Amino acid sequence: MKKWSAIFAPALVALATTAPSSAYAAECEEIVLGSAISLTGKYATNGVHAKNGYEFAIKKIKENGGIKVDGKCYNFNVIYYDDESKGDRGATLAERLISQDKVQYMLGPYSSGLTKAIAPVTERYKIPMVEAEGASRSLFNKGYKYLFAVLSTSEQYLASAVTLAEEMAKKDGKEAGDIKVAIAVENDPFSLDIRAGVLEDAERVGMKVVIDEKLPRDLSDMSAILTKVKLLKPDLLVVSGHSKGAATAVRQIKEQNIKVPMIALTHCEAADVTGNFGDAADGILCSTQWAETLSYWDPVFGTAANYEQEFKSAYPEYKEKKVPYQTAQASAAVMVFMSAFERAGTLDKDAVREAISATDMTTFYGRIKFSEAGNNIAKPMVLRQIQNGEYNVVAPSAFASHGLDWPRK
Repeated sequence: MKKWSAIFAPALVALATTAPSSAYAAECEEIVLGSAISLTGKYATNGVHAKNGYEFAIKKIKENGGIKVDGKCYNFNVIYYDDESKGDRGATLAERLISQDKVQYMLGPYSSGLTKAIAPVTERYKIPMVEAEGASRSLFNKGYKYLFAVLSTSEQYLASAVTLAEEMAKKDGKEAGDIKVAIAVENDPFSLDIRAGVLEDAERVGMKVVIDEKLPRDLSDMSAILTKVKLLKPDLLVVSGHSKGAATAVRQIKEQNIKVPMIALTHCEAADVTGNFGDAADGILCSTQWAETLSYWDPVFGTAANYEQEFKSAYPEYKEKKVPYQTAQASAAVMVFMSAFERAGTLDKDAVREAISATDMTTFYGRIKFSEAGNNIAKPMVLRQIQNGEYNVVAPSAFASHGLDWPRK
């Protein structure tokens, strides 16, 4: 609370009063942020989730009295361009935002691949970019000084499924070496990092990797891989292919009647696998950066549960499904900028960059603290299992709200 009182004193005052009057709000100037984001193309679903998260945070900050910088009030405004899920277009649009629109601060795009395309541009111009959707660890070994990510890096996403599989094997009186693992991932930086994390953990405990395949480029058919799964009978199947890959996996696992004791996917919520496929999704483990049941809190959004409730009120299209973690972490990125501007006490981008680098804060999304490389080193991943259509946290045990249903029926 002491730390938050220093960082978000204006927000704490705002929470104790009504929303600012229109006269007061009119006195606030603008801080313009830029974002090339996927509104069309294969990443459009998550690109829209991220944009909605940005806009919701901007609205909440404005309602709470804005950003206070050296005695002045500011609100955020974002210039968006559609990168069409293409890296070269994303890089071109980043150049346009900086050179033509004179943007001095950037919010990230969706996906590691798009972030990898844009980061050299923002770095060249020394533009601070806080991103929420690029988790590839390869982004953080380039020596970038202006790139910061609020999310956990991608090798952590499904590695915990290996630990779970080992625990379940021991309950059955087996050794880790008896466990067979199948991996099917998209050929993109994010998914390749997930593959690397699972391979490293499987090797560490002595599990056998019997399938290690790349998903087809368009992510629409993994039936050939699933035929191998039927033949080789792995104990753990790991799939990473963003929203489209998750939907394809759940649909075809059902169609081909695949029986694997443990199945772990990324992007379950973003693909709305429960809404689209019903009980076919039951028992699947879903990696998540954030869950509404976690006990995080901040003075702008309150609890994680309160964030979900208020977001659904603002965006009724999410009412019947879980708020995707992509949306929550996008809001958290805006919170980092708010905190950095207030702590810097200036709009000078180099001073703001230094303030971002020094960030150490807890938000409704989790704790955010950046390493020298720019990745968040303070927040763990969690695994949720779909149980009777509900997403329940089952790992790690410190965050678990439910026991694990195993083996998957």
